[in-house]
Amino acid sequence: MKSEMPFLGVQKPKCTQVTRSALREYPFTCRDDWLDAVLLLWRTATYREERYAALHLAAHYPKWRDPTLIPVYDELVVTGAWWDYVDEIATRCVGPLLRAYPVAIVPVMRTWSTDPDRWRRRVSIICQLGSKDVTDLELLRDSIEANISDQDFFLRKAIGWALRQHARVDAAWVRAFVDSHAELSPLSRREALKHL
Repeated sequence: MKSEMPFLGVQKPKCTQVTRSALREYPFTCRDDWLDAVLLLWRTATYREERYAALHLAAHYPKWRDPTLIPVYDELVVTGAWWDYVDEIATRCVGPLLRAYPVAIVPVMRTWSTDPDRWRRRVSIICQLGSKDVTDLELLRDSIEANISDQDFFLRKAIGWALRQHARVDAAWVRAFVDSHAELSPLSRREALKHL
């Protein structure tokens, strides 16, 4: 793991277990307090595990999640700027928000898909990993096509991952997409077709 932030050495499952236990013992009863805790834990973290705990907390309390959280998720993406943080935010925070509030979130993901920041672009590509048969295929296509020629490993991997995941519910669509996009990198193509 390339990181300037040091690790304590706590494995992610144990970190998640400790965070869950703390939330059971000390649940939040107010949205503002919950959000303040997420940001305080994230911003003051000196170890990666503290940020993992902040992300676990950010994905908790679905009843309090709405489109007003996009600036918070954006801060976490941009300041986290590494795949382990970004993937968690994309799949456990932004993805559920997209499914619940597509009218508000789709335009944000379209904007992020062409943003200069590669991590915002990665989020736009993989935020639908858990969407299955309610995947917005137009958004998926547009997010991939906006980044299809980029040489960045993390974007190429994200494209392949998003296509591979969608192939579980619509293999024909993925195969047709891959066949019609010769410009897909070998990595993206290989990942997309891995289980087909």
